[in-house]
This record gives sequence, structure tokens and C-alpha cells, in this order.
Amino acid sequence: MADTDIENGDSADTGEEHGGDSGESTRDRLESEMDRVVDEFDQGVVDLLAWLLDTETRARIYVYLRQSPASTSKETAEGTGLYPSTVRESLAELTDEEILEREKRENEGAGNNPYEYTAIPPSDLVGGLVGQIQDELNAIVNLDQVLDGDDEGGETEDPVRIEVRDTDEE
Repeated sequence: MADTDIENGDSADTGEEHGGDSGESTRDRLESEMDRVVDEFDQGVVDLLAWLLDTETRARIYVYLRQSPASTSKETAEGTGLYPSTVRESLAELTDEEILEREKRENEGAGNNPYEYTAIPPSDLVGGLVGQIQDELNAIVNLDQVLDGDDEGGETEDPVRIEVRDTDEE
């Protein structure tokens, strides 16, 4: 009987050890899978923004500046891992397109006061692009009229109308 108790005790201990190991490996697998899903989601967001903003470089800069507002071009280059010259060029374009806001950094000491950049909210980004997309769709829809010479008065219909509503307003 004593042998049986020892055997049962050993097998119970071994079971717990194996259970602990498989629990850890399951936890590791879940964490690894979660990291993969988050990375895929992040890449999906960057891909969508790259479509909206024309390039992945501009999308990466936009995402960085949403996470770290009031950053300089140097900070943005370091934070995104992009070349400083590429970042400066993209910052200038995005500022001209009013996707970024730019202000001089206030320094108390003498020296250079660099510009700080902040990205507009995503809702403003989408709202601004909607008008552009609407105009392009209307141009395509009205292309037949223009090509057929039916555009007598120089004006065409605008059959496409895109409306963006804020869900908080409803």
C-alpha cells in the first residue's frame, strides 16, 4: 500500500509539473498569437492610411505624430526610422495639404527654435478626403456627358454625394 501511495503521489506531482509546463506553453502561444494579431492590425491601419495619404512613408509619419504630437522633424525621423531628408520632405507636403499643423517650438535660451508637427485627428483627415473623392467620382460619372458634347452650359450634375456624420451628433 505504501508503494501505491508513493506511486500515486509521484504521478500526481508529475501531472502537476506537466500541467504547469503545458499551461506556460499555452500562455506563450496565446501571447505570441496576440502579438501577431496586433502587428497585423497595425499593418492594416498603416496600409489604409497609405492608401489615404498616398505612401506608406506619409502614413508612418502620420501615425507617429498622432502618438507623439508636437514632435520635430528630427524626433519624427528617429521615431519612425525614416531618413531625415525623407521626413522633412513629407512633413512639408503634409503641412501644405493641411494634414499636419506646424508651430515654432518655444525655447527660453538662444538658438534655433525648430518647428513642431502635430497630425490632425483621423475624423478630420477622412472628412477632408471625402470631398476630394466625391469630386473625382462625379467627374467620372459625368465623363460621358463631357465626351458626348452634352455639356452645353459647362455645368454637370453631381449625382454622387458623400456625407460623413459624427456618431456623437446623433
